Amino acid sequence: MTNEPIFRGAATALITPFTEDGIDFDAFGRLIDWQIDEGINALVIAGTTGEGATLTDEEHRAAISFSVERAAGRVPIIAGTGSNDTAYAIDLSRYACQAGADGLLVVTPYYNKATQNGLIRMFTAIADAATKPLILYNVPSRTGCAIEPATYLALADHPNIAGIKEANGDISKIVKTAALVGGKLDIYSGNDDQIVPILSMGGKGVISVLSNVMPRRTVEICDRWFAGDITGSAALQCELLPLINGLFSEVNPIPVKAAMAAMGWCSEIIRLPLTPMEDAHWQALRAIMVGQGLLA
Repeated sequence: MTNEPIFRGAATALITPFTEDGIDFDAFGRLIDWQIDEGINALVIAGTTGEGATLTDEEHRAAISFSVERAAGRVPIIAGTGSNDTAYAIDLSRYACQAGADGLLVVTPYYNKATQNGLIRMFTAIADAATKPLILYNVPSRTGCAIEPATYLALADHPNIAGIKEANGDISKIVKTAALVGGKLDIYSGNDDQIVPILSMGGKGVISVLSNVMPRRTVEICDRWFAGDITGSAALQCELLPLINGLFSEVNPIPVKAAMAAMGWCSEIIRLPLTPMEDAHWQALRAIMVGQGLLA
C-alpha cells in the first residue's frame, strides 16, 4: 500500500435514498453526480448516514457496486463494511474490494462490544482479508465501544490499515492519538464541528454529514486550511456551526434526510427505528437552511 492517503479534504458520508420498495437508484445516481460536480474529495457509501445498519445484505452490496460504477474513478469510493459480526464484516469487505471500492470504513463492533485486544484481533482479521485500505471508525456514542490510542498504535503498522475516522468527541484523546500514530495513520474528523481542530493536529480531512447539503463549502473548510488560510478556514467552520448543530438536533441521519428531501434530492423515507424529524426541530433546521440559501 502507498503512503498516500485514500483522500485528503472532505468525504461525504452519503445518505441512501429510498422508495417504499428499496434503494432509489435514480436519486442515488443524481446525488453521486452532484457531489462530484460540487468538488467533493471522496464518497462514503452505506455508512451510518447511509443507514447501512438497516440495508439488507443484497441492498448493501448493490449500493457499493452501483456507487463504484457511477463514480467511474472520478473520486474514491469508501465502502462501509463494518459489523459486530466479524465473519460478515470480512465477507462484505472482500466483496467491496472485488467490486472496486477504493477503501473500507470499518466501525467498532456494536452491542457485543469488545476488549481492546478483541478490537486488535478483529481489525487485523478484516485487514488481512482485504485488498484495499481500511479506515477504522471510532464512534463510541453509537457503539458503546471505543478504540484507545494505544490500540491504534498496535494496529498502525498493518499494511492495510491506513486511517482513522475519529468521532469520539474528546479532543484530548485525539491529540494523544495524533502524538502516537500521526505519522503512520491518517486521521479524519468524524464530527463536522471538529474539522479545523483535527486538521490542526495533522488531520487529513473529514468524513462529513454536513457535506450532503453543502459539499462545496465543506471542501472549502479543508482547502482553506491546506492553502494556509487558517483564519478563513476557522471562520467558515464557525459560520456553518448553526447548520451543523441543526443537522445533529436529532439522531443522524434523521435531520440530513429531511434536509435533502426538502432540497428535492430524495424522499424523506427513513427506516425504523429511525423516524421522521419532529416538527419543532425541522422548523428550526429549515430556518437555518433558508438563512444559508439552501431553501427559499
